[in-house]
Amino acid sequence: MKKFTFPHPMVIMLGFVLLAMLLTYLIPAGKYDRQLDDATGREVVVQGSFRYIPNQPVGIAQTFLSVPVGIIAGAEVVVLILIIGGAFYVVDKTGAFQAGLEYLVFHFANGKAFLMALVGLLFAVAGALNGLQEEIIAMVPVLMILTQKVGFTKISGVAISLGCAIIGGAFGPSNPFSVLLAQQLAEVPVFSGGLFRLSGMGVALLVWIGYVLKTGKDPAFVPIQGQMKRPSMEIRHIINLLLVGMTFIIMIYGLSNWDWDYNEMSAIFFVMGLLVGIIGKLGLNGTSKAYAEGFSEMIFAGIIVGLARSIYLVLQDGLVIDTIIYGLFTPLEGLPLGVAAIGMFLAQAILHIPVPSTSGQAVLTMPLLSPLADLIGMGRQVVVLAYQYGAGIMDLVTPSNGGLMAILAAAGISYKEWITYAWKPILAIALIAAGSVLLGIVLF
Repeated sequence: MKKFTFPHPMVIMLGFVLLAMLLTYLIPAGKYDRQLDDATGREVVVQGSFRYIPNQPVGIAQTFLSVPVGIIAGAEVVVLILIIGGAFYVVDKTGAFQAGLEYLVFHFANGKAFLMALVGLLFAVAGALNGLQEEIIAMVPVLMILTQKVGFTKISGVAISLGCAIIGGAFGPSNPFSVLLAQQLAEVPVFSGGLFRLSGMGVALLVWIGYVLKTGKDPAFVPIQGQMKRPSMEIRHIINLLLVGMTFIIMIYGLSNWDWDYNEMSAIFFVMGLLVGIIGKLGLNGTSKAYAEGFSEMIFAGIIVGLARSIYLVLQDGLVIDTIIYGLFTPLEGLPLGVAAIGMFLAQAILHIPVPSTSGQAVLTMPLLSPLADLIGMGRQVVVLAYQYGAGIMDLVTPSNGGLMAILAAAGISYKEWITYAWKPILAIALIAAGSVLLGIVLF
């Protein structure tokens, strides 16, 4: 009897696309009216405007057409992944990453767990500041080498990077694509409740990082015997690593203060790659060749991210997204505050499967839930908490998150391996989030 093999990431994504098609036949079509929100410049749904409309199920031909259309719709993200992948490949070819890793391993020879925790905190800060996810795809090869050198497994490398970044984005007070947008739409002062969110973020990271440090050590790791030779770093390596760091700092500042989007991020990383290649003595031809090799390494990751868009497009074309929202949130009106708050948290988590965009989910739900909160006597800040925790934590789980699936594919880890490893801390993080939502009812 042939042994069962867990599906390839592309099979999983295509399976979700076909499931979305099936749902357009099973779920009645419905629609909310929409209007322009002056504060955010986005179209938002109008409270109380939902109505059922004639079904428009999506056929098999239109479903498969949604695959290239979804990839094209996510073109800016795909291009960003390709360019960042190419730029990081250039940095790797210069030897800067290898020199930097050897330097870190030498200086943290007796503090490998501390180094892993420090890496986790850095990714958490980046997640809190700009929702870092897809950008991690290009860093996977370097992260795998780092975790291997300090005696941790590949899956712990994904957990300490992507996991901490997602927790930072889900719990933090400053992610412009989730909490800040949701606060604007809910007409709650931007950055309000910041200390409360930072406290929750600290507790969640303590649990998550502690789990990784406890379970992530590689039993097959053999430490180097005797005294390690002190590594030396050339000036060009130091300059290139500083350029990489400065690029991320400029990117975060641009996103927060200059209204940057994916194209601006792609441009700055493209320039970084060129500068690093020249400083690293690759020359123009060598830099171009390294870029091309980096592009080829990232193509599949970009396609996976594009496929995630196809799932949403099928549901959108079948006009069932609004029906799903109506079905999830309408029953909450007559419930006690605590039950309604937890219901919002769970409903936001479920909704994030067909709507994997955190900003898109905020636009869909905040205009509906804010008046509902007023009606039942709940603070609007609680509504924002339920949204950011529910949607954010699901990024650790849902296969419709193209970033998660692409990172797992780049690391050579199956979705089954990830869930088997991470379900316990994810459940613990979810309980912390639920407790924070209930506490928010008292404080806000």
